[in-house]
Amino acid sequence: MEQILAYLREQNLPESLIRDVKGFRAAYPVEEQVQRRVGAPQMYFFGSDILQMAVAGILAGENILLCGPKATGKNILAENLAWIFGRPVYNVSFHVNTDSSTLIGTDTFRDNEVTLRKGPVYQCAAYGGFGILDEINMAKNDAVAVLHATLDYRRIIDVPGYEKIDLHPATRFIGTMNYGYAGTKELNEALVSRFLVIYMPALTEETLSQIFHSAFPQLKKEAEKQFAGLFLDLQKKADNSEISTKAIDLRGMLAALKLIRGGLKPSLAVAMGITNKNFDLFEREMVEDIVRTRIPESWSASEVF
Repeated sequence: MEQILAYLREQNLPESLIRDVKGFRAAYPVEEQVQRRVGAPQMYFFGSDILQMAVAGILAGENILLCGPKATGKNILAENLAWIFGRPVYNVSFHVNTDSSTLIGTDTFRDNEVTLRKGPVYQCAAYGGFGILDEINMAKNDAVAVLHATLDYRRIIDVPGYEKIDLHPATRFIGTMNYGYAGTKELNEALVSRFLVIYMPALTEETLSQIFHSAFPQLKKEAEKQFAGLFLDLQKKADNSEISTKAIDLRGMLAALKLIRGGLKPSLAVAMGITNKNFDLFEREMVEDIVRTRIPESWSASEVF
């Protein structure tokens, strides 16, 4: 708990919100059978205003929708919120074939009777979890329509043929969505009205430096500056439609830094984490040119760590 409080104060959250977070955690202890779903995030989220809005929304009993372009930390923020509030996490990755049974559950035959094999949304509702609804705008409208009564003031799950359940008072849902990717679409107004919406801004050099320093404390200052600059250069090229967003990959850049820390040559690591994700030859060559301006071929791992 002390680690969480220190993190919240580092992010300049008001003491009133921190006090309410402590009260929330004390009021809703996690049941033993779902303790394994409670854990720390792989990295901290950096962004005081965004974090403050999200924490305030959760404390107010609302569900949160995080929207914005690729690589803005939507899933990282969702994981951090679950950690801050000490809740079990239930992940749902939406796709074009997601239906109500994926979310709520399906019939199964057990002990000579038909029972409901509970889905992640059902379990989240029962145990006071935080449900992360990833890429929610990829699902068909009829799939998420079953969530309307769950997400609004009624806070219930009512499956025909089974007993209606009320949501645990600690249950919250955090949706994430990108724009403009294959398979995505506009969310209908009925669904959006059941969320508070936070737009995630593009990463800045300061935020990238915080992320890199948090994940890799041994990263040398010059290397940190160049990797942050590389990400921003690629982001700018994508914003200007000179390249696609495939190279805007924070996960890939962090993975490349892990490889470099292990001793791999930086240019090879960046090729694996960033460059080679562009399968169009012309675009890959453009990305290689951008990379070379920041990560010299002559660099060795010892010049990064």
